[in-house]
Amino acid sequence: MKRFHVHVHVDDLGKSIAFYSKLFAAEPTRVEGDYAKWMLDDPRINFAISTRGERAGVDHLGFQTDDAAELAELKARAEAADMALLVEGETTCCYARSEKHWVTDPQGIAWEHFHTLGNVPVFSERESEQTASDSACCAPRAPRGKPLGIAVKSGSSCC
Repeated sequence: MKRFHVHVHVDDLGKSIAFYSKLFAAEPTRVEGDYAKWMLDDPRINFAISTRGERAGVDHLGFQTDDAAELAELKARAEAADMALLVEGETTCCYARSEKHWVTDPQGIAWEHFHTLGNVPVFSERESEQTASDSACCAPRAPRGKPLGIAVKSGSSCC
């Protein structure tokens, strides 16, 4: 079963955690200095917020799969529809290790399809190996923060 994913960039993490905790009537399942995530069952959603990004608002949407077969099904569907596909494979982002790929809708909204494999102690292992001024998450990035090979909203931070 898939779980809908929404990632929102926020300016004030503390205020946003307080707001969404009241809205969802639940505390986040994970909180870091720049990130929070709720794994809700009603509705079934992975809702994440972070201070990573250029401006407040929806960063990207996606589907989190429960297993590798569901992820492969989403990838096959995108390939059959001739969607531009950015395959990252196994990567780390948003304090998790995942297998993932991306597609972009006609308006330029990035859709992340991923299967979480485990947790990691940093936002991105790749980022922890880079300098702060050269940070990137999840995909090889073009100068403005977009994953290479697919048109993704500027400032997309993934996960």
